[in-house]
Amino acid sequence: MTLPPGQAPSNAAPLEAPACPLCGSAEGGALVRQIDPYAVRRCACGLLFLSPRLAESAMREDYERLDYFEGGGTGYASYAAQEATLRSTFRGLLRGMRRHGLTGGRLLEVGCAYGYFLEEAQGSFSHRAGTDYSPEALARASGRADALILGGPSDVPREPFDCAACIHVIEHVYDPVPWLVEIRERLRPGGWLVLATPDAGSRWRPLMRSRWPFYKVPEHVTYFDRSSMTRLMLAAGFEAVRSLPYPSIFPLGLAVQKLGASLPQALARLPVRLPGATLCLAARRPEAGATGPRLHAVRS
Repeated sequence: MTLPPGQAPSNAAPLEAPACPLCGSAEGGALVRQIDPYAVRRCACGLLFLSPRLAESAMREDYERLDYFEGGGTGYASYAAQEATLRSTFRGLLRGMRRHGLTGGRLLEVGCAYGYFLEEAQGSFSHRAGTDYSPEALARASGRADALILGGPSDVPREPFDCAACIHVIEHVYDPVPWLVEIRERLRPGGWLVLATPDAGSRWRPLMRSRWPFYKVPEHVTYFDRSSMTRLMLAAGFEAVRSLPYPSIFPLGLAVQKLGASLPQALARLPVRLPGATLCLAARRPEAGATGPRLHAVRS
């Protein structure tokens, strides 16, 4: 839920003006959108990022709050209310992963929330583990995975996984390159990373302007398109970047709410697909013993 202009979480901390989270440039970037007291900027490398932004420690406290997923000042009005459409979306993603040969073996989901994706993946992987910063979310995810870990990638034991998935998480990450390196180190050589994030390069962002729901300040601190996401994955040591289908399905009432309107409850629950809302890419950890520069992007 986007905060009204001029507001910040109840644990408000001083704002900071970061270097570009992708290339490290300290130039500041051109102003794209003012969302007081925050601003979205475009670096010369092409990445959109939030600057100024809330300090990471303050934002982390919000992620750990009991009400983050259910009516918090930031976060979701109700994550549980979206269960049906989230599960439909995840089933579609898993179908695409199977077609691309990315299923089987051990799965790690970083930022698993209530475990809906992990549960839907039961028939596609022999072992399913998930992480989240929210103890409340992990309590609700109990029984939906083989292992649940409080924390992020650095808290995961270094047991090799065949696939790691981060679904609508990378846009929350303050320092995404080393964060993805931590995940890469927990994949077997040849293992796959799947990243899904709001597509800042889609037609929705210029069409909706300030109403684009995925600005979602102060939570979302980076905004990726296909080019910047590919560069991120390559910078973190992955290769063979390719597209995956991602059927973004939302409750109709939530989609209409983002436009500032409302619907009767009977209509609000109906599922609606929003093509192009989410960008989903997969990339591979290089095989053991690989030599020379093998990083490249593949369109599929």
